[in-house]
Amino acid sequence: MAVAVDKLITSDISKPSRYLGNELLAKHKPWDTATIRWVLTYPEVYEVGASNLGHIILYNILNVQPRQLCDRAYLPGADLTAKLRATQTPLFAVESKRSLVDFDILGFSLSYELGATNILEMLDLAGIPLSWEERMVGDYPLIFAGGQTATSNPEPYADFLDFVALGDGEELLPEIGLVLEEGKKANLSRQELLLDLAQIPGVYVPQFYDMAADGSVHPNRPDVPERIIRRVATPIPAYSIGLVPVAETVHDRLTIEIRRGCTRGCRFCQPGMLTRPARDVEPDTVIETITEGMRQTGYNEFSLLSLSCSDYLALSSVGMEIRNRLKDENISLSLPSQRVDRFDENIANILGGRRQSGLTFAPEAGTQRMRDIVNKGLTNEELLRGVKTAWEQGFVKVKLYFMIGLPGETDVDVLGIAQTVSWLKRECWAKGRRPLNFNLTISNFTPKPHTPFQWHSVSTTEFKRKQELLRQEFRKMRAVKANFTDVRISAMEDFVGRGDRSLATVVRRAWELGAGMDSWFDNLDKAFAAWEIAIAEAGLDWKYRQVLCGEWNLMEGSADERLNDPLPWDHIDTGIDKKWLKEDLQRALLSATVPDCSFDGCSHCGVCGTDFGHNIVVPPPPIPEFAGDFVPNTTKAQRLRVWFGKQDDMALVGHLDLMRVFDRAVRRAGLPVSFSGGYNPQPRISIANALTLGATSNSEIVDFELTRVIDVDTFRNDLISSLPNGIPIYDVVVLDVKSNSASQVLEKAEYLITVSCSREASSSEWLSWVDAIIAKEEIWIQHKTKKGKIKTVNLRERLFELEFIESKQELTPSNAARLRYVGSCRNDGTLLRPEQIPFMLEFVTTTEFDLLHIHRSKLILAVE
Repeated sequence: MAVAVDKLITSDISKPSRYLGNELLAKHKPWDTATIRWVLTYPEVYEVGASNLGHIILYNILNVQPRQLCDRAYLPGADLTAKLRATQTPLFAVESKRSLVDFDILGFSLSYELGATNILEMLDLAGIPLSWEERMVGDYPLIFAGGQTATSNPEPYADFLDFVALGDGEELLPEIGLVLEEGKKANLSRQELLLDLAQIPGVYVPQFYDMAADGSVHPNRPDVPERIIRRVATPIPAYSIGLVPVAETVHDRLTIEIRRGCTRGCRFCQPGMLTRPARDVEPDTVIETITEGMRQTGYNEFSLLSLSCSDYLALSSVGMEIRNRLKDENISLSLPSQRVDRFDENIANILGGRRQSGLTFAPEAGTQRMRDIVNKGLTNEELLRGVKTAWEQGFVKVKLYFMIGLPGETDVDVLGIAQTVSWLKRECWAKGRRPLNFNLTISNFTPKPHTPFQWHSVSTTEFKRKQELLRQEFRKMRAVKANFTDVRISAMEDFVGRGDRSLATVVRRAWELGAGMDSWFDNLDKAFAAWEIAIAEAGLDWKYRQVLCGEWNLMEGSADERLNDPLPWDHIDTGIDKKWLKEDLQRALLSATVPDCSFDGCSHCGVCGTDFGHNIVVPPPPIPEFAGDFVPNTTKAQRLRVWFGKQDDMALVGHLDLMRVFDRAVRRAGLPVSFSGGYNPQPRISIANALTLGATSNSEIVDFELTRVIDVDTFRNDLISSLPNGIPIYDVVVLDVKSNSASQVLEKAEYLITVSCSREASSSEWLSWVDAIIAKEEIWIQHKTKKGKIKTVNLRERLFELEFIESKQELTPSNAARLRYVGSCRNDGTLLRPEQIPFMLEFVTTTEFDLLHIHRSKLILAVE
C-alpha cells in the first residue's frame, strides 16, 4: 500500500528532497509486473547511503533482472522519524512510496560494527518485528545484511537477520532472487525458503546454526554447510553509473571502481584480507565507462576507487586519457587515500584539475620498526619522496593517517609520529615557497576479525596516555592539526566487532535506550551511556571490562595460549587460512615483512584457487601526452533568458540543489555555456531569485551565457530533454549579450498564497482585513540581518497590491482563503516575503493566521 507521502514530506522537514526518489537514472519499474520486489538500504541518512558505490551497483544489477524490482530506503532524519511515529505511518521506499512490509526482501549494507542500531530503528519504523523468530509468524519480508562487517563477523547481529550475504553481491544477489522466485511459485514456507537459500554459496542462515559454550558456531542440522564461503565477483564498472541525486550527498560525484581487493598484507587491515584476490579492471573499460558516465550524469567530478588506487598500475595512463578527453568541461579527478610510496609526478598531474584539493596518505606508524610490524611496506625515504613530490607539484595540504596501540608499540614509536611530521615539515620548506599544512588523524588501533592482529587489544587507559603524549608534542608545531579518535568508540567497536551471538541482546537494548546515528553525532555521552547500560543489563560488563583493560596483549604473552581457541567467526570461510594468520602474527612480532603477492612472490595465504580465483594485474599502457589544463571559455556570444516553473516534487528542492540541477542538465545536453574566469571557474548560469522551499511557481527565470550562438528551439529542446520532471520550460528569449541579468533588474513578484484563519471567517471579513492593510501606511517588523544586527522594516512600503480572491474551488481547510499580492522582490534584500502577509493580517486583527501554501505566479523586471 502506498504511503501518503505528500502529507509527510513537506517543507518543514529538513532537506525533504532526500525522500522524493526522483534522482536521475532511478529505475521506477512497474510494481505489478514484478514477481520479486527488493528494497536495498545503506542504513544511514540519505546523504551517506545514496552515494555509497556498492548500494548503487547492486541496485542497478537487481533492476536489470527479469521479473524483479529493486527500490531503496534510507534512515530518516529525526524530524521525519517523529512524524512517522506520531502518525503511525510505516517507513516507506523512496521510489514506489510503499511500506517496506509490502516487499519480499529487505537488504541492509552493514559496514560498521555499531551500525546495527540503525537497522533496528528502520525495522521498527517499518512495523517489522526485529528478530527472525518473531517474523516466523506473519507475512514479513526476508531481512538480510551484507557488507564488510556482516561478512567478517555476523554473530552479534544473527538474531535480527534471516540470512547474511557474505562477500561480493554482484552474482550472489541475482542467484538469491531466482531461488526466491521459484520458492514463491512453489508456495514454500518461510523456513523452507531459507533452507533453499542456505544451499547457495555465500548465504549464511543463522537459525540453522547454534552457538556452543565456547562461542563457536556449528550447524544444528545436517543439510547446511559447516563453513560458509565468501563470494567473489569481478567488478563491472558499467553498473556504477546511476542515481544522480538532486540533494547534495557526501560523495557528490561519479565513482568508478578500478581495482577490487588488496594484497599488500597490512596486518591490521580487514578489507585487505576480506577482498582477496586482487582484480584489476581493464583500462579501456574504465576509460569508456567514465567518459559515458560523465555524459549521462552531468557530474563535474569523478573518483577512481580502490583499497589502494596507486597499486592499479594503469592509474596514470587512465587518468591522463580521461583528463585529455574531458579537458574542455572543467572536470576534476579525486582519489581516496593513496600509497605514498607510489605517489609520483604522473599521479600528481592527473589529480584535481583546476580545483586542486588536498592529498591523503596513510603512513600508519611513525617509525620504520612499527611499519614493518604492520607490514606496511613503506620506508622513510619513500614517505619523504611522496610527500615532497606533492609539495613540489603545488599541493599545500596533506592529510596523514596514523594509528596508536599497535602490537609491539613503545613510547618511542608513539613519539615517532610527531618526529616524522616535524621532519616532513622541515624537508618540505623553502624560502619563498608556501609550506605544507598537515591535518593528522590519530586513530586507536581496533583489532578486526580475519586479520593477524585479531588476537590483540589495548586498554583505554593506555590509549589516553599515548594520546596525551602526542598532544603535548603537536602543541609545539605550527600548521599541524591533529584529530584523535574517542577511545570509547574504539572500545565499543572492539567489544561488538569481536563479539559472539550473546551480544544481540546488548545491541537491541542499546537501541531501545537511544543509541543510534543521531546519538553518535550529537551526544556521544548519551550514546555510550546507552551501550554501557545495555552491557550491564545483559550481565556482560565483566567482558566489556576485559576489553577496556586490553584483554589480549600479544607483547605480554597473554594471548599465546589462546591462539588455538575457537573464535565466533571461524565458520565464515574467507579463503584465508587461519594457520597462515597465526604464522603472519609471529612474523609481525619479529618485525618480518611479507611481499605483496600481486607483484612479488606468493604469500601462501590460501586464497588463490578454484573458489576465489587468482590475482589479476593488468600491465599499464603508455601514458598519453598531456593535452593541457582546462582553460575556461569566457566568450559571451549569446545570452538566453529562460522562463521555467517549479512544480510537484521539485518544489521541495532547495535553491543550491536547483543550481546543481541546471549545471548537470547543461552538461548532459552538451550546451556551450560560458565560464567565469579565476581560480575556480563556474558556468555562467544565473537564477533570478531563490524561491521559498515548498513553494511552487510558473514564473521563474534563469539566464544562460553561451560561448557560441545556438538556435533557440534547439537550445530549448536540448534543455528540456535533460531536466527532471517538475521543471517545465515556458519560454526562451534572446537578449543582448551586454544586457543585465534578471537578478540585477528584478523588482517585484506576484504570489498566490493560501492562508488559514484560526476561526471561521466570511468573505466579507477577509475583504475588510485586506482593506485595513491597504489603508495602513506603516506596518513595522523587526528582523535580524546576516551580520546579526536588528533592523526595523516598514512592510507596508514593500506591498504594492493585495487582493482577496473569491475562489470557486472549495479550499481545505474551510477556514482558509486565497490571496494575491504583489510585493518588492529585489536581490539587495528588499523583499516582501509570503510569510509576512499573515503577520500583516495579525497586525490589523486580533486573529491568528497560518500560511498553508505559496505559489509564485510572476516575476516582474524593471524596464531597461
